[in-house]
Amino acid sequence: MLIDDVKIKVVAGSGGKGAVAFNKNLMSLGPVGGTGGKGGDVCVEGISDLSGLNKFRFKKEFKAKPGQNGRGQFCDGSDGGDLILLVPVGTVIHNLDTGVDVEITKIGERKVIAQGGKGGRGNFHFRSSTNTTPKQFEYGQSGEVFEVRFELKLIADVGFVGLPNVGKSSLLNELTNAKTKVANYPFTTLEPNLGVYYDLILADIPGLIEGASKGKGLGIRFLRHVERTKILFHFISADSADPVLDYETVRNELAAYNKELLEKPEYVFISKKDLVFSEVINGMIDKFKGLGKEAVPVSIFDWDSIEFVKKILGVLVLEKTESGI
Repeated sequence: MLIDDVKIKVVAGSGGKGAVAFNKNLMSLGPVGGTGGKGGDVCVEGISDLSGLNKFRFKKEFKAKPGQNGRGQFCDGSDGGDLILLVPVGTVIHNLDTGVDVEITKIGERKVIAQGGKGGRGNFHFRSSTNTTPKQFEYGQSGEVFEVRFELKLIADVGFVGLPNVGKSSLLNELTNAKTKVANYPFTTLEPNLGVYYDLILADIPGLIEGASKGKGLGIRFLRHVERTKILFHFISADSADPVLDYETVRNELAAYNKELLEKPEYVFISKKDLVFSEVINGMIDKFKGLGKEAVPVSIFDWDSIEFVKKILGVLVLEKTESGI
């Protein structure tokens, strides 16, 4: 099960207490209390593992180590170790207390989401000409405590969208080494599946239905994953009773969620073309021409159509490689 939305509590380490101490060396006088160490920060770091949020499913509180107390003879306390939380690339960290959002977009990228407290000063720092034997000290500051929400938004080059059971998973399996579940009933895909075609990441987004943007079907949960894709492959089943309506249904749900999704480059494919006669396919192509869209019929059982899709992907691979993205 892919966990892509989870809330946790993060607690940064508190600073150590400053020390009250006086010089023990012969013929030496004065305060020598050291400063407490800084508390550990809570950080997030990007990893490639999409299941990285699963470990936050049951454990809900994460604490960094506190700083050590200061000691005598000018010995400052050690800083507390930072706590590194590993999250998948594409995760948005929402601070529910401050309203500040942080995004992790690269593997190895690290950002602080809760800062550790500053260590308290020891009595050495309170010495003066009128206070030669100070007994003052400071307690360390508390670390920041926040409620945060981790929201995974997949970063893929190509997103496969369409109504349920239109053959998205079958084509993903054919093009890549993905082993996604395939069956002749709706909602076979219950979570996003990824495949790699050379340098491209292909994402099979679970089927969308009318009202998905309002929580119907598999709901709004998976619409977030379309946001980060660069290009959309829109699939319409060849055995559809109303292909244009199917197309507009998905487009309307994308617009209801985020109108910017309609501005992404799009390819329209008539999938499962082996299920109907060529006359039906030609009629569907003409209907989409009326919308100003070029629809391409494909089938995993037709080598020529698969090669056509591969040519499209080949151009995208070349564009990505040349741009250095």
